[in-house]
Amino acid sequence: DITLVSATRGEMGRRMGNPPYLNRETMAAAREIELQQACASLGIGRLIFFDIRDKTVEFADEAELTARIAGLIQEVDPDVVLTFHEKLGGHPDHCAIGKATTAAFQQTGHRGNLYFITFGDAMERPERYGYTRKDVVKIDVHAHLEAKLAAFRAHRCQTEIDEWVWQPDQEALARFGAHEYFLKGNTGERAQALHDLFNA
Repeated sequence: DITLVSATRGEMGRRMGNPPYLNRETMAAAREIELQQACASLGIGRLIFFDIRDKTVEFADEAELTARIAGLIQEVDPDVVLTFHEKLGGHPDHCAIGKATTAAFQQTGHRGNLYFITFGDAMERPERYGYTRKDVVKIDVHAHLEAKLAAFRAHRCQTEIDEWVWQPDQEALARFGAHEYFLKGNTGERAQALHDLFNA
């Protein structure tokens, strides 16, 4: 069972379709529908929005946000928590929610595992970012690439500008790597060659 939490509805995003057909008033609803469709493609059964205004997560009350996430961790009792790295998240909202989630995970003393999402194959060489290979878990995702492509395509207003996403399936699938990389958020645990984080 997978629960996905989205801090915002992405209503301040700059990608509005190609050619543009959304505006600030219609963006949030469109992105919610697209995220629901992406969740269906990936087998994600529960989607929660925190309804923080897009591009303002870093200004949210950190203690309140951390407490909200901690409560959700206690409710869901997940085996694995995936979040963004507070410095390598790639967007201020991502970094802020990652920082709060890490703090919440630590506060709850949760028994599960914490991992940080990374992008592409950047962590194939983690030394460039101040990490070592033992800090990274490499996951074989080749069996899930069709679902991943379907999720990309579900985010239509964001991906219509990316021509490769809409190439014939085999050409588009060839753009994905067979592995994804995750930084371990639980210190002191050894990285492993895994096929599934949930068997960690």
